[in-house]
Amino acid sequence: MTTTTDLVSYEDALASYDPVMGLEVHVELGTATKMFCGCSTALGADPNTQTCPVCLGLPGALPVVNATGVESAIKIGLALNCEIAEWCRFARKNYFYPDMPKNFQTSQYDEPIAFNGYLDVQLEDGEVFRVEIERAHMEEDTGKSTHVGGATGRIHGASHSLLDYNRAGIPLIEIVTKPITGAGERAPEVARAYVRELRELIRALGVSEARMEMGQMRCDVNLSLMPKGADKFGTRSETKNVNSLRSVERAARFEIQRHAAVLSSGGTIVQETRHFHEDTGSTTSGRVKEEAEDYRYFPEPDLVPVAPSREWVEELRGGLPELPLVRRNRLRGEWGVSATDMQAILNAGALDLIVATIDAGADAASARKWWMGELARSANESGTALDELAITPAQVARVTELVAEGDLNDKLARQVIEGVLAGEGTPDEVVEKRGLKVVSDEGALTAAVDEAIAGNPAIADKIRGGKVAAAGALVGAVMKATRGQADAARVKELILAKLGVEG
Repeated sequence: MTTTTDLVSYEDALASYDPVMGLEVHVELGTATKMFCGCSTALGADPNTQTCPVCLGLPGALPVVNATGVESAIKIGLALNCEIAEWCRFARKNYFYPDMPKNFQTSQYDEPIAFNGYLDVQLEDGEVFRVEIERAHMEEDTGKSTHVGGATGRIHGASHSLLDYNRAGIPLIEIVTKPITGAGERAPEVARAYVRELRELIRALGVSEARMEMGQMRCDVNLSLMPKGADKFGTRSETKNVNSLRSVERAARFEIQRHAAVLSSGGTIVQETRHFHEDTGSTTSGRVKEEAEDYRYFPEPDLVPVAPSREWVEELRGGLPELPLVRRNRLRGEWGVSATDMQAILNAGALDLIVATIDAGADAASARKWWMGELARSANESGTALDELAITPAQVARVTELVAEGDLNDKLARQVIEGVLAGEGTPDEVVEKRGLKVVSDEGALTAAVDEAIAGNPAIADKIRGGKVAAAGALVGAVMKATRGQADAARVKELILAKLGVEG
């Protein structure tokens, strides 16, 4: 149960203290098999059906390193501008917890595969902030505990726990920043921007889907405060397993306010792990945080060291894709959009969808218009992510093509998109089933124009008298008569021609 915590205002906290952050991000790699055995990593299997003696740590079972996992780790390290170790090895991180069947985690300790890098992140106003990377190392995930019988889903108050070891042994990369200083009041924003940029980078590399809501990427937010003018870091707290960009920002902000309240009242910060609560945006105490020596690290005796050749590393470097920040800046220039507009596209999760729509034949302006307009509205109304809507970039491109060819106007195009989203078929099938094609028959349009003029003689006289703006009323009448299926621009041309007025 969440307890009430004393806070000071964010402004007062920043007036007295400078925040220092450290972000630890765990990424599940998208390999077909686990890090040290051949068990499947596929999601959705029945509990404990994707296990073997190796990932269960049974006596005599020997691990073998997943080569794709090593390759993915090197790609991540290179994309983060890290040095890649010429020789590194695994270690045993010893601790007892029910979801760790071996009673130790195979990880890397003092010899990570990648180290000493950086990632430039862009804030919402366009400012670029450099986050320095301490290390990126390989390890394995734990199993999953489900606590049953309590009100919160946590172990406190539960009657019993269920353990699923399917996830135990799935390859992880842990990416650890150096202390992030100098961000000031923007520290929470920097944290969010860093995790977002890292997620985009991971996806661009193709090594993981990095879906935070599915636990494929999660962030531990370490935070401490220094009194203004001090040069020694304060005691840190570690908010564990934060699983959304918004929550990363909220967790950092809350901890700044909580730390400031404790310190300002003469209290002492306890070094501990904390849980983040989505409903309140607050954190609560977990357990006192162990130091490295508490884990009794020692080299893993069952695995040989990893020594990637320089030729292999350079081959992987040469195959890296265009990195997200570089790509966004290129697209901004090509599309002619502002930093604010590009940020809105990113926030909506529309960038890759727009690019794919352009690749399918749409022009950039039309692709942005439909994804950021009608489709974003539909996603918001249904509570669905934009990329989960039942319409493909190719189908959106086809809608823009029908508009460009004059077969649809914007009103009809919206109806076509509505039909596609409702499962009525492709854009062409929706047009056919609903009879939505623009009325282009000159005879039918002329008849509708004549009828509108005859039915509105006063308006027609105003137009003849030079009030061309009044033609809008007659255009509206024709559009109503044709159920919105006429080309409004062509209708206006016909009206003015009939009345002998130049447009």
